[in-house]
Amino acid sequence: MIAPGYPTKFENCLGGAGMSGTKANFDLTGRVALVTGSSTGLGKAMAMALGAAGAKVALNYANNKDRAEAAMDEYRSAGLEGAMFRASVIDEQEVDRLITEIEFTLGSPDIVVFNATPAQPQMPIDEYDWEFYQSMLDFFIKSPFLITRRLLPKLKEQKWGRLINIGSEVLTRGLPNFSAYVAAKGGQNGWTRSMASELAPQGITVNMISPGWIPVERHEHDPQELKDGYRALIPVDRWGVPADLAGAVVYLASESSSFVTGQTLHVNGGMTVC
Repeated sequence: MIAPGYPTKFENCLGGAGMSGTKANFDLTGRVALVTGSSTGLGKAMAMALGAAGAKVALNYANNKDRAEAAMDEYRSAGLEGAMFRASVIDEQEVDRLITEIEFTLGSPDIVVFNATPAQPQMPIDEYDWEFYQSMLDFFIKSPFLITRRLLPKLKEQKWGRLINIGSEVLTRGLPNFSAYVAAKGGQNGWTRSMASELAPQGITVNMISPGWIPVERHEHDPQELKDGYRALIPVDRWGVPADLAGAVVYLASESSSFVTGQTLHVNGGMTVC
């Protein structure tokens, strides 16, 4: 059974688009998508959304094999096409192996969602060390760089590609006691904008989705008072759910967004309006 909040049909991802021409613009049939860190949470939801829109999806995990197998069972039970791949996306040799395996199994990825993330503890700056800062930079800047560089020859050859970074509202909100994460997200945002300008003439768009706090498995043990405080601030007066990212990621991966690049789409119920 599919967990609540996850899309199961192409129409669900599009909000029931009624015009066949409009639906065709969102159809990802023939595309291959890679979603890093997609065995759980938001990554899994976005992988399922891309698969429901017709793409062959390469799901990815680094460590938890049992969780990855459960995610793949869920993905296949929805009738979606794809495969799960184990690799650390912050290691250059692992990235090269990952892309090679995807090319052999599904075809060369032309849609990439950079979603993999390390733990994100909130601490004052005097409790961080540089090693932790570096881990953030590795996931949010090094990993997109390594994967993009590996895929660029093919993307340039076909003059089509969609690179989608998963950012965070914390950059806009400037949250305290979160400096390592916020700084790395700032670098990721700058990389997105620079690469968008550089790759636009090649038909490759580069954009960012910045979710708010959408509780998933890893938030299970977060303090309830912290959750209650954030929930009280959401203008649309509800929690976000993983499926809220479905339409955003399918749009930015599709032909409908071909004239959109270098942009950040906030999916947070209005938390960054002010």
